[in-house]
Amino acid sequence: MHWTDDAIILSQRRHGETAAVVSLFTRAHGRHGGLVRGAAGKRLKGVLQPGNEVLAAWSARLAEHLGSCRIELRSARAAALFDDPSRLAALSAACALIEATLPSHEPHPQLYDACLVLLAALSRGEPDWPAVYVRWELGLLAELGFGLDLSRCAATGATADLTHVSPKSGRAISAGAAGPYRERLLRLPAFLAGGLGGPPANDLVADLRDGLALTGFFLEQHVLVPHQQKMPAARTRLVERMARNATSSGVKTSP
Repeated sequence: MHWTDDAIILSQRRHGETAAVVSLFTRAHGRHGGLVRGAAGKRLKGVLQPGNEVLAAWSARLAEHLGSCRIELRSARAAALFDDPSRLAALSAACALIEATLPSHEPHPQLYDACLVLLAALSRGEPDWPAVYVRWELGLLAELGFGLDLSRCAATGATADLTHVSPKSGRAISAGAAGPYRERLLRLPAFLAGGLGGPPANDLVADLRDGLALTGFFLEQHVLVPHQQKMPAARTRLVERMARNATSSGVKTSP
């Protein structure tokens, strides 16, 4: 069988002297692997970097086989981030999460399009790229069946002053309803309260930290732990890097 599809490079590992097994996230065929011959050569060395957009032509006798893959570069996203370790860390984290959480061969076209939005924001160096990244993780959770309801308070139905999220239900909680339970709840960043359309507000660094903590909790508890998996190291490094950046900038975040 044979197919050709748009794809994003997730990772590669060496196979023999000159080939590599490449992991792809494709638009119509989901997460897919393939053997790329000549991967160590000059033509492909820079092409097979995580985050690059490519056209992949895959073929094998049966669908469950690894198959061979020919790769044509569409957009070298990774190269644009080499001078910015933070954005490169976000790119690596997104690729690692896709590889760790998505079932193989299962299409997720909406998530694929969301990845393109994230890659574009990272490539352009948009100031709000960390918020775009957090929203992308929320989208990943929704694709996996664990979408959070941040539109209204689970206790009162209010749509204003949403400050926390229940770790059990994944629903927003207002400041008034949080009351004595707030220490057991997860913080809801201002830019996520009431939906996903607002910009980061108030204390930007704290908002982004809380956003990563929020999505990270549900990714671990509902996606990774049930399958005996740990949070990908690349995602952990992203959180650590953003914490270091906040410290070095002299910005104080709330505990």
